[in-house]
Amino acid sequence: MDSFDFQPRTRIIFGAGRLNSLGELASELGARRALLVSDPGIVAAGHAARGITALEKAGIETQLFSDVGENPSTDHVEAGLALARRYEPQLLIGLGGGSSMDCAKGINFVYSGGGRMQDYWGTGKMTREMLPMIAVPTTAGTGSETQSFALISDAKTHVKMACGDKKATCRVALLDPELTVTQPRRVTALTGIDAIAHALETYVTKRRNPVSTAFSREAWRLLSTNFARVLDVPEDLEARGGMQLGACFAGLAIENSMLGATHALANPLTARYKLPHGQAIALMLPHVVRFNAAEVSRWYRELVESVPANGKPRPAAIAEDLAETITTLVTKAGLAARLADCGVEREKLSDLATAASREWTGGFNPRTVTEADLLELYRAAY
Repeated sequence: MDSFDFQPRTRIIFGAGRLNSLGELASELGARRALLVSDPGIVAAGHAARGITALEKAGIETQLFSDVGENPSTDHVEAGLALARRYEPQLLIGLGGGSSMDCAKGINFVYSGGGRMQDYWGTGKMTREMLPMIAVPTTAGTGSETQSFALISDAKTHVKMACGDKKATCRVALLDPELTVTQPRRVTALTGIDAIAHALETYVTKRRNPVSTAFSREAWRLLSTNFARVLDVPEDLEARGGMQLGACFAGLAIENSMLGATHALANPLTARYKLPHGQAIALMLPHVVRFNAAEVSRWYRELVESVPANGKPRPAAIAEDLAETITTLVTKAGLAARLADCGVEREKLSDLATAASREWTGGFNPRTVTEADLLELYRAAY
């Protein structure tokens, strides 16, 4: 019997137009002064201004920090931290994609606990209480809104640091699918593939348990049935809502079971070649599914069969069919499917495999994966 320790820490609020309730929710947390962390694209779309208006209507003074970039680094955290120290907020709000939410968590770590971002690399390093946080995702991807982890890159080494602590969990996740309609198609593609990978990887990890598989299964149902739809009809609010909920549930699955070899392989590609995280995931996920099938094909079959709309899989070829389905979605999304098409040098694959072998998510992969295995997976994807 699999044991688990499940304690919901995040209040999840979902519905079109719910951004207007942001001020009320902040008031309930006792805040009168908030720092809203976002990025230039979200500001240009008008979402940050709507959030600030909602906060000010509730009498909450708000300062905007909008200098977050893709794959936030320690430099982004330091810039936000400097503003936080001058402004002394009582609440942090991450409004944007995973980068904005993770950067808000990173600012909170150092603002509340002192030291440097690197001091919180790993799990359970925070010894003090942190400021309350509200997450308002504008994409359907990372599931950061329901996770206790922030992924922050070291600006000097470019290594992605997973900094996790239960105290960093957002108090509220405000899901408003209207905010995702303005995403550029490429952002929809990159974040959607990442969310699908979260559902698939969490369903088979060594830490899977009844709680994580319940979230993974529902995430897969929502994501696998709505991803193609949001690519074809981006204004379909029902499909957008399905993607946003699916990503959120996949985030809860990660919180309870962790990820696997796909993310271990993807992170060095982002660090060394600056590939967007979703693109790196898209390159490696089909090959990891084939690799894992030797040990967990029955779980892949169970997951695929849980969604009749996906069709009836061939029992003898479930992993191959699932891998092909992912590749079809990757192609439909306009993403590259081969490492060779992304500027990755064949002679660097060994170095990448060495780096991937140091990524801790590989340790949760259901099939033990060695450095030699990781190299073969890169070669398969080349």
